[in-house]
Parts: sequence; C-alpha cells; structure tokens
Amino acid sequence: MASQIIREWSGINTFASATQKKLLELLGKLKQEDVNSLTILVMGKGGVGKSSTLNSIIGERVVSISPFQSEGPRPVMVSRSRAGFTLNIIDTPGLIEGGYINDMALDIIKRFLLNKTIDVLLYVDRLDAYRVDNLDKLVAKAITDSFGKGIWNKAIIALTHAQFSPPDGLPYDEFVSKRSEALLKVVRSGAHIKKDAVQAASIPVVLVENSGRCNTNDSGEKVLPNGTAWIPHLVQTITETTLNESKSIHVDKNLIEGPNPNQRGKLWIPLVFALQYFFVMKPIKGLIRRDIARESRPAWEMRDAGFRRRDLY
Repeated sequence: MASQIIREWSGINTFASATQKKLLELLGKLKQEDVNSLTILVMGKGGVGKSSTLNSIIGERVVSISPFQSEGPRPVMVSRSRAGFTLNIIDTPGLIEGGYINDMALDIIKRFLLNKTIDVLLYVDRLDAYRVDNLDKLVAKAITDSFGKGIWNKAIIALTHAQFSPPDGLPYDEFVSKRSEALLKVVRSGAHIKKDAVQAASIPVVLVENSGRCNTNDSGEKVLPNGTAWIPHLVQTITETTLNESKSIHVDKNLIEGPNPNQRGKLWIPLVFALQYFFVMKPIKGLIRRDIARESRPAWEMRDAGFRRRDLY
C-alpha cells in the first residue's frame, strides 16, 4: 500500500483573516500539549454533508461532490500539514443502504482504519431533518459495535444545513436545542449509553453550513443565524475533544474482528471437566458400585450352587 501523501495545508489561506488567526491559535494550543497530529473520522448516513464538511475544514475541494452521484464506495483520507502539525480527515461512505446497515461498507471502513488511531469522531447529520428514526439508532449501534462505547467519549455531533429558518416560526436556538437533544437521545439508545453516563453528557453538538451562500460577518467569517463563526467554533470543539481525558481509539485487528471464537472459554474447560467428574461421573460410579453390591444372585447361579452341595453329600 502506498504511503499517504501529506500536502501543505494551503487551504487555510482561503479563510478570512480572523478565521485564520483563530485556527492558528488552536493549532498552537494542540502543539503546546505535544499533539503534533490529529485524525478525525467522519461518519453518518449518506447525503448528510460528510464530504462537504471535510472540504470546508480543509478549505479546499479535495473530495468530489455531486448531487447527481452516489457517495464513493470507499473511505478517503485527506492529510494536510502546517507548521509541523498534521491534520488527517477520513471521509467514509454512508452506513445505510435500503433501510439497513450496509455491512459491506462498514467492513471496508474498519479495514481501512486498521492500525490507525481515531482522535475525534465527527458524527454528521442534518439540522433541517425534523425527526429521528430507527435508522439513526442503527447507525449509532453499528459505530458502537465496531469501535466500542469509548468512541463516544471522542465524538462530536455536527449538524449541517444550519442556515435555514425553523418551521412554524420557532426560534432558531430553540429548534437547535430540540433537534440536538432528539438526536443525542437516539444516539444514546443505539449505543446503549445511559443518559447520565459520562459519554452521553459530554458529546458536544456543533452547527455547520457548507453552502457558498453562507452569511458572513464584518470580518468576512462565515456565520450562522445566531451569529456564530462556525469554522473556528468547530475547530475549537475538535481541539477540546482531542485534549479531553479520554483515550483515543486505536484500531487493531482484535477491535475489527473481535476475539477469536476458538479461544473463547478455553480457560473454563478444566473447570467444566472437574465439575462433570465430581457432580456427574463420580456419583454415577458410586451408584453403580452400590447397585452391584446390593444385587441378588441370579436364580441359575443359586441352582448350580444347590446341585454342587448335593453332589458333596
């Protein structure tokens, strides 16, 4: 396999000066904590804006996007370097196909990640999706089954299409809060995480607007309807998640394939045999010996014994 090409992160120069300054400050904060590289795994359903979000973070159109074409069938890792810091972002195909988890796509993703370390999971969905359903639960379950519950300690939920007007005149921040809580609830359910668990309480939600029509502030930064400059806010949340106390997820062969079924329970075999001997075989042997001892002699043996006694007299 060819080594990953790491290019200079020139796309950062396309951002507004205020955004560039904030991003460089955040990169400096990571380097101060001896974090010289960062790997972000982007996952979710298809058509929610995973590739567009990657392009927005990098500041380049590195992943091809077309509304008339389906997503690529394989993961893609984009690597950029700036001032001794390397950023890796892994884009993945959607996990749902025909209303079910695409097991083939999931297997390809896991094998692509072999021997890589996930520092941040960016779970992408749409803000303007008004409801959650069983598909959201299936996706959360598939991610948990693949990488363990610990992946949610390193997770961020990114809601795209954030520049829109909520229905029925609902205040923007109120809609964002309700949509976020609804998605967090179904993620907790699919991942089998209790509501009061650390993982559930610490999953931050950020808003993303990848459209070129996104509003800007006086400094030229792309801003949301609530005035947040979303690119610096997203990178700041990524930085905080990277530096939290939870360990990054290293993807090894055991994590991908699970424990060897031939090795499962081997330590219990001697104990099982011992239990079988003491509680099954030994009692049976005792019963057999007792039955033999109590068994009366057969009639033919008694008859022959009587003939022998008469012959003696």
